[in-house]
Amino acid sequence: MICPACRNPMIVIEYRQIELDYCPNCQGVWFDAGELELTLERANLKPDGAAGKSVLALTEAVTDEKKRRCPICRKNMRKEYIGSESKILIDACPTGQGLWFDGGEVEALISKLSPGKKETEGHVVDFLKEVFGQEKSKFQAPNTN
Repeated sequence: MICPACRNPMIVIEYRQIELDYCPNCQGVWFDAGELELTLERANLKPDGAAGKSVLALTEAVTDEKKRRCPICRKNMRKEYIGSESKILIDACPTGQGLWFDGGEVEALISKLSPGKKETEGHVVDFLKEVFGQEKSKFQAPNTN
């Protein structure tokens, strides 16, 4: 898959039996339909109740940020805010194929889902390192030369 942000090849990372598409160049992440909720659930970060639904709610954003094409259907994605407070700007496929998070946006969402919860902080840090680690070399494809 080609990254919708920087147009470099993406790699597949498996996290708890979920395959996520990750760009080692710009650290963006593509979630196929339903994968975001499943990933959060498996990381024990699934928001519950009405408050949780508002955190994951998408609302159309008005922004000058350049539109990106969905890596699946190639249609221009919509700019959407995730959450109602401290909104995070993401890209959503208009045909429902998935969601694109630029580098740092997944971490922002995870921080939003576990604010001030000391017992969760270690788990969140471990989750981020395991899935979206800061070391690019961890995710680079092996040299085939």
